[in-house]
Amino acid sequence: AVVSTQSTGCCPQHPDVALVEDYRAGDTVCPECGLVVGNRVIDVGSEWRTFSDDNGADPSRVGAAENPLLSGDLTTSIQFTGDNYDMARWQQRMGNSSSDRALIHAFGVIRLMADRLNASQAIIDRANTLFKKMTDSRALRGRSTEANCAACLYIACSQEGAVRSFKEICAVCQSASRKQIGKSFKLIIRAVGTNVDLITTGDFMSRFCSNLDLDHKTQQIATTVARQAVDLDIVAGRVPVTVAAAAIYFTCQALAIDKSAKDIGDVAGKVDGDRKEHT
Repeated sequence: AVVSTQSTGCCPQHPDVALVEDYRAGDTVCPECGLVVGNRVIDVGSEWRTFSDDNGADPSRVGAAENPLLSGDLTTSIQFTGDNYDMARWQQRMGNSSSDRALIHAFGVIRLMADRLNASQAIIDRANTLFKKMTDSRALRGRSTEANCAACLYIACSQEGAVRSFKEICAVCQSASRKQIGKSFKLIIRAVGTNVDLITTGDFMSRFCSNLDLDHKTQQIATTVARQAVDLDIVAGRVPVTVAAAAIYFTCQALAIDKSAKDIGDVAGKVDGDRKEHT
């Protein structure tokens, strides 16, 4: 916008009138008498207007917001394209400290895994903050970066109320093993001094039923089935993911809903034998 109202300052002749800022001229003007009350106004708005149907690259040159988790100052980044690849690589090494480069790499790993899990930005931010805290404490020194990132993401999902199973976290890792992630998880819990709530069947029921296009009534019945199975100690020693999948399969069979064990297995990430054993 070219002009906007301003609440600070006033015109000597019209003190009750809201002043107008003319960003193009850099002046603060009284709309009643035209008196220039102030000048050299800085436009704090965006440099360019970008519309969703624009073609080509975003013309904005202001860059991304500063990351508060990094210690480096604001720098200029060179894009990794064509002939300037080597220059951009050298500039990145010179522009960031070794600790910041390690954090940037870890944050990229966390985002990649979170995208595969369809996790929200709030989960990513919490996982990044937790990883930064563990890096500063050096509690995970010598451990696999990917395992540390996966453990932080697992804890962040639990704390944000979007629980993911340990198997789901392991599935989005490229090189870290389940054992490595488990060790990093225990170290983080011990270092941070926090507890992660025990996972129950209810943590997965809503997501599984939603992905299977089951209505709310079916979800309620499956939740009751799972709760009764736990209360009666029928599924002792079984992980909640398997119990939830078995309850959904049992409910679909009882209500004559056309959902096969394979359909439920694709959503729950478990083999058919686990559900059929319960049913």
